[in-house]
This record gives sequence, structure tokens and C-alpha cells, in this order.
Amino acid sequence: MGKRKITQVDRVLRHLNDNRGITTWEAIKEYGITRLSAKIFDLRKMGYDIENEWVYARNRYGEPVRYVRYRLIKEPWYKKIRFFM
Repeated sequence: MGKRKITQVDRVLRHLNDNRGITTWEAIKEYGITRLSAKIFDLRKMGYDIENEWVYARNRYGEPVRYVRYRLIKEPWYKKIRFFM
């Protein structure tokens, strides 16, 4: 059997585990993922607890902007089960 293809959801989850969160811009830049909110939706459906944090900043023209940084709070309960044989 061959290796399973790494999906965009896999990449987002790895980023959430390795970093303090992810923004839409980071997802586009790092992984070419243009619909981050859809991937977050999929992860939430799988049981991951992901928080939205609104970030307020200024754009290159000095105008106020806001965007979301997604943070992984907790993995689903079934990821914590260890099977012993």
C-alpha cells in the first residue's frame, strides 16, 4: 500500500499544532490554501476545538483592519485514547 496523500486539512492541523495559530494570509503564503475557513470548519466537524481570535491592526495605508487568527484549543477526545495490546 502507498502512503496517504497529505491533505490541506492535514497541513492546517500540523501548522496549528506547531505554531500559535494561523491566519488566512499565512495559509495562502505557506500552503496555497485560499479557503482556510472551510478547512477550519472541517476540523471542527472532526471534533477539534478551535478558537477565533480577532486581531486589530493597520494596513499599509494606515487604515484600521481586522482579521481572524485561528488557534487550536483542544484535540478531540478520541485522539487521546491509547490502545494497549
